[in-house]
Amino acid sequence: MLSIVAVHGLNGNALGTWTSRKNGICWLHDERFLPKYVKNARVLVWGYNSSFASLTGAEPSGNRIHNHAHTLIAQLYADRKALSYSHSRSSDKIAHLHTIFTCTYGILFFGTPHHGSSKASLLLTLQKLTSLTLPRRFGRVDRGLVKALEEESETLQNITDYFTPLMKDFHIHFFWEQEKTNLKYTKDYIVEKESAAPAFDDTERSGIAADHSGMVKFEDSNSSGFRLVAATLDRYCAEAPETINNRRSTLSSLPGNGRDDRTEILSLSSDSSAPHRKNEA
Repeated sequence: MLSIVAVHGLNGNALGTWTSRKNGICWLHDERFLPKYVKNARVLVWGYNSSFASLTGAEPSGNRIHNHAHTLIAQLYADRKALSYSHSRSSDKIAHLHTIFTCTYGILFFGTPHHGSSKASLLLTLQKLTSLTLPRRFGRVDRGLVKALEEESETLQNITDYFTPLMKDFHIHFFWEQEKTNLKYTKDYIVEKESAAPAFDDTERSGIAADHSGMVKFEDSNSSGFRLVAATLDRYCAEAPETINNRRSTLSSLPGNGRDDRTEILSLSSDSSAPHRKNEA
């Protein structure tokens, strides 16, 4: 079974990220949108606490990018195991997590700051974007996730350095925002094109005619942005089975690898703010 896994970004929401504010449509599961074009895949969303500040007094997230990544992979594997009842008996304690890597075919990035943000303070920009006003008594802010996304961030650079050699194993499509976000007193891009869609070899790059938040909130199934994304997912879903089966055959031919990988994963990543199924952290 093919899976499309939608992952929201900083200060995002498992449902709200992908849902139009105007008409309340979530294009991931509304029958007039993605399910109409991609019929051979289920859609999963992964919700986690990506909050960096709170107006209610609730604690913001203390986890870092790597913490969230480990949790996502573990939960994806648990979900696959429940579906297929297959398990690698390798002596390597984390060998079973490699099945997620093996069964990942493509990744779509929506406004993800691969090179960070050029804003002097990304936190200030996001506070303006979400109209946050923080009274001192409610002013608890966790800057860890925000600092990791700043320009020239060592954390972000390390992640990019680790990921770049692996890119050849996946089909990747970068999307950038083509409209500026209204920040009350000015308008600006939250993530610049060069950061959202780096010019890596053998990758696809496209713009979406919307601002940072709106680029993953499609209101009309005839919009150019939705049609582009749907066509990409449809193509990836059609191509994935053959590639994944070839990988499985290669792995199963190796000594001690009797894996039965039945689920192929396609991922969507958004740095703004995802439904068929809600997994809340």
